[in-house]
Parts: sequence; C-alpha cells; structure tokens
Amino acid sequence: MAKSVKIAVSSLERSPSHLLHRALQLALDVYAAETGPGAVTQRQYAVLAAVAEHEGLTQTDLVRATGIDRSTLADMIARMIAKAYLARERSATDGRANTVRLTDAGRAILDDAAPRVGAADARILAYLAANKRESFLGVLRDLAKAGEKALIDGEIADAAAAKKKPKAAAKSTPKPAKAKADKAPKKKKKDRKVKKAKKAD
Repeated sequence: MAKSVKIAVSSLERSPSHLLHRALQLALDVYAAETGPGAVTQRQYAVLAAVAEHEGLTQTDLVRATGIDRSTLADMIARMIAKAYLARERSATDGRANTVRLTDAGRAILDDAAPRVGAADARILAYLAANKRESFLGVLRDLAKAGEKALIDGEIADAAAAKKKPKAAAKSTPKPAKAKADKAPKKKKKDRKVKKAKKAD
C-alpha cells in the first residue's frame, strides 16, 4: 500500500482562515461520529445548553451566548419549538420581548446528548499535547469574544443578513426592457395586387 505524502502549501500553513476551516471540519466530523445519526446538531446543542444554564433568555441573549447569527437562530428556535424542545413565553421584565425555556422533552434530549458531546470534545483535545490544551481553549475563547465585539461594534457584518441583501437588491432592480427588433413595415395589400398583376402580364 502506497504511503500518503503530505503536501504542504506554505501560504495556507500560515492562513488562520484556512486552518480554522480545517479545524472546524475536524470538529464537525468528530461530533457526528460521537453523537451518531439523528442526534441534535452542534448548534442545536449549544442553544439547549445555553437555555438550560440561563432559563428565560431572549433571542438577543441567545445570539450573544451562542454566537449564532440572529436570522439563523430565529429559524432554529422556531423549528425547536415545533419539535417541543423549547417553549416561548412573554418576558416578565420586558413586555415586548419573548423568552424561551426548555421543555421536558428538550431537557431529555440535552441530557442524552451531553455525554456524547463531552466525548467529542475530549476526542478533539486528545489530538493536542496535554500541555497545549488549556492554552488552545483560551485562544479560541479570546477569538470568539473578539468576534462578538466586532459584530456588536459593526466592524463585521452579520453573515446571514449580508447574504440576503444581494437577493433583495436583485428583486428590486427592474429588468431591462427587451429591445424590439426593427420590423420592416408591412406592405399594403394594394402593392401586392400590383405585383401580381405585373407578373401576369
């Protein structure tokens, strides 16, 4: 069996966006392997865990707690309410806001997933030397906090909202009118009769 040869691309080896993407792919693959088919997704688990730890969070609170963009989170919450994992209630402190809480079914799903997610996290950290794991988690936390601050300060745009803007702009832009081909004026029936008469002569 031929040995696999590692091909290093120097520019990518120093690219944080590329390396983070590869690390994310590893994390998702490990998560899927440990939790199994039919399990809640990593982001669904994050929402359930956040709501369980802080009962009565608003959607804005959940955006900050999980890092999931607002529009994606709204869709997720709607689906999780439909599945009876979450329940929506009017906020006791702000009559204009809604909060979410775990249902019994949602807590059961969270309790079932928690040890599997823990196994996935342990497996990911096991790829690193023991003396690098805490510093690795610290760097990830710092980067996540910096990203949250940049989003709040408007330095970066909400990814989901940015995707929707071009579509909205395309809908509002009127389609250019099709140029009508110049048509030769129709000849009068009288002219046709004259031609026929000439041919008959």
